[in-house]
Amino acid sequence: MNRRPTLLAALALTATAALTLSACGSDDESSAKDKDTIAGADTGGKKSPSPATSAPASEDRPKIELPSDLSYTFDWPKTGDKEKDAVLADSEQSIKAVDQAIVKQDALDKAYLYYYEGEAAAETEKFVQDYVDHKAAITGTYRFYAPEVNVGKDGTASLSYCEDQGKAFVKYLETNKIKKTEVTAKSYVIYHTSLKKNDKGVWTIQKIVSQSGSAKCQP
Repeated sequence: MNRRPTLLAALALTATAALTLSACGSDDESSAKDKDTIAGADTGGKKSPSPATSAPASEDRPKIELPSDLSYTFDWPKTGDKEKDAVLADSEQSIKAVDQAIVKQDALDKAYLYYYEGEAAAETEKFVQDYVDHKAAITGTYRFYAPEVNVGKDGTASLSYCEDQGKAFVKYLETNKIKKTEVTAKSYVIYHTSLKKNDKGVWTIQKIVSQSGSAKCQP
């Protein structure tokens, strides 16, 4: 599913070494081609409100609980279009639901399965399982910005958006070590998602692809 490719690459490349070093008592890692540009790619520290991202109330919606060492900024202002705003709201919940699965170390966590279907659900399970296999989670700050959403008349939609991973890191659960990574062009990722509105009125992710280092997302 290619969610957070930079972090996942760091996980795949360094997990074995990090766990080996920690077993020896090392503290080295314990510190806690588009030319177009998308407006909103500034990565200043000030957090902006995200009025578009309050998911519609539903008794069926799973509760998402994330630890205090994870924080999010969604610079996704309201569009004024009811369906577009619903896509943004459900997409925010889908992102947090995947992170909850990683934190809980549960590749079949019901929260993300509420928002992902078909191919996207299968790929997400593999994605989360990779963290579980390495006994790793995530920590830090995430920022999402520059959304572009389109809604069709057939109950489908598309959403592209940027993510700043510069202050987000992999954390190894057995040792509580945090793998700090340098901020590079690859820290800025663009995502393209395909969604479908289900019979509960929820915009579910059907497919998601990403590109690290996208020129459109650079600050």
